[in-house]
Amino acid sequence: MNETGAVLALQRFGLGACGGADTLRKAASDPRGFLLAELSMGAPLLADTNLQPSSEIIARVRAFQRVQREQRASAPPAGAAAALPVGFDRNVIQDAFRADAMARLRIGCAADCGFVERLVWFWSNHFCVSARKGQLVRATAGALEREAIRPHVLGRFRDMLQAVEQHPAMLVFLDNTISVGPRSRAGERRGRGLNENLAREILELHTLGVDGGYTQEDVAALARMITGWTIGDPEGRLGQTGAFVFNPNTHEPGAQQLLGKTYADDGVRQGQAALHDLARHPATARFIAMKLSRHFVADAPPPELVDRLARVYIETDGDLRLLAVELVSADQAWTAAASKLRTPAEFTLATARLINVLPPRPQPLLNLMAQMGQPLWDPAGPNGFPDLSSAWASPNGMKARLDASTRIARATVVESPMTLLDEAFGAAASAPTRQAVARAESREQALALVLMSPEFQRR
Repeated sequence: MNETGAVLALQRFGLGACGGADTLRKAASDPRGFLLAELSMGAPLLADTNLQPSSEIIARVRAFQRVQREQRASAPPAGAAAALPVGFDRNVIQDAFRADAMARLRIGCAADCGFVERLVWFWSNHFCVSARKGQLVRATAGALEREAIRPHVLGRFRDMLQAVEQHPAMLVFLDNTISVGPRSRAGERRGRGLNENLAREILELHTLGVDGGYTQEDVAALARMITGWTIGDPEGRLGQTGAFVFNPNTHEPGAQQLLGKTYADDGVRQGQAALHDLARHPATARFIAMKLSRHFVADAPPPELVDRLARVYIETDGDLRLLAVELVSADQAWTAAASKLRTPAEFTLATARLINVLPPRPQPLLNLMAQMGQPLWDPAGPNGFPDLSSAWASPNGMKARLDASTRIARATVVESPMTLLDEAFGAAASAPTRQAVARAESREQALALVLMSPEFQRR
């Protein structure tokens, strides 16, 4: 039995041990095989009946916004409450956000290990949107993860890339819905022009990386190629309301040159061809290999591990399942010290798994994440939440974790915190941690010490 390897499997690659589920023993017999077995099962999809397609969510949000506008235009007498139509849901935005959040938390708690879930989270942060952008993005942020990332998390990168860039949440978040080709029919008529936000982030954050060798003219060329990528209007003139549509009237006509290659004007396929080539670019392989290694292994990952993953990415044409297999098969991924600090989201879900408590509604856990600096689907910008431990290990950040651990311990009835320590780490729990838990003045204090222990905080 390899308990040390089992702890690494559960902490570094997964979401932590489940209290009372004997996950440490399951992983200890073959830590790498434990992870590979989960990969072989594929990515679990979310089948919650409360979850709606993003197009339906957007249609409901727009209907709500229309009612709000109509109410403002005909304000009721002073003191009278504005009445919504019968059966109309005022909380459509929050309800959609919380439904996806609850489904995500539920499936994370149910996973045997959580390696695939961690991959979903990784790619969701790589292709992030910020809920603070507005009502449409907040309502569909979870749908982007569910519809564009989860189905492709063990597929090919190029398929995930296209699904994300054509998803309504991303198109709205990075303003491609208002981007108009200057020489398009609409551009010449309205005098509107390009918005380069989505094209720039595709190159800088989603594929090549900031040092990937592209120029400002490449940004502009890609922006022109993806003009017309928008979502169906409320009246349904362009197609299904809220769904991805291609609008030829706003698409910039003509061939475009990106990274030295010319792409003929082929409507929506012009931008798709560019995305597929970007997905195959060696700079993209290197950028993704570095990000994966940094996320799972170390802030400064072993160069040989990055090289190995980049090579596998190129050889397999961006096969993300084989990339994950290579990651857990590499010795460097297991020999690096446990120096990574769990993010607030990882810490929150690992805690829920260990104490075996998932609230019936997501808000308590969402509040914890937000109070520790990582509100769900709401980073400050398109580069996502930081993936360096130094970003989370500030004095204020550690105090927030201590406060969270204390609140959790007060609200949780645990018979034996020492048993939880054994279930999570077994013999890998250090003598100082065992001593501190054993000498705690109360079970509450003992549980807080387990949650704040280096073993639980680090991965």
